[in-house]
Amino acid sequence: MQGALLLADLPVESGRVTIRTFQPGDEDAFRSLNENWISKHFKMEEHDYETLDDPHTHILKPGGQILCVEEDGAVFGCVALVPMKEARSFELAKMAIDDSWQGRGMGRRLLTATVGYARDVLKAKKLFLESNAKLKNAVHLYEAVGFRHLPPERVKTSPYARADVHMELVF
Repeated sequence: MQGALLLADLPVESGRVTIRTFQPGDEDAFRSLNENWISKHFKMEEHDYETLDDPHTHILKPGGQILCVEEDGAVFGCVALVPMKEARSFELAKMAIDDSWQGRGMGRRLLTATVGYARDVLKAKKLFLESNAKLKNAVHLYEAVGFRHLPPERVKTSPYARADVHMELVF
């Protein structure tokens, strides 16, 4: 796979699952995977549309990255690392796994690979994320890999009305 950083190669069922960095052509999968989960639980918001309509401008060009998980070339999951104002800090955002892959450990594998990528490749010192308490499995997963809830006095205004969980992971 030319131009991609392979982070994991896992035998799964009939094919191979690979976690890799974003490539040209991944835009539609990134958008549809995120639109699906957001619309299933919440309402798409202005900031969602901005980011999903142009991930190059809002994530990649400022120094962030998007990781994708695929089987035999079909992307079924993704997550973004969005640069924040604080040096070497990134927001973990837009994490999505297709419903047909849920419950198979792919979210954990993608999240673990993303944390490692942020720490080792981007040299991040801190990751931040926003979620919603309604997404109990996601919040539990974040806690399991080391994210800690921020106390209310450290929570900044979010562009998302749905954000009621704020967490960080410090390296």
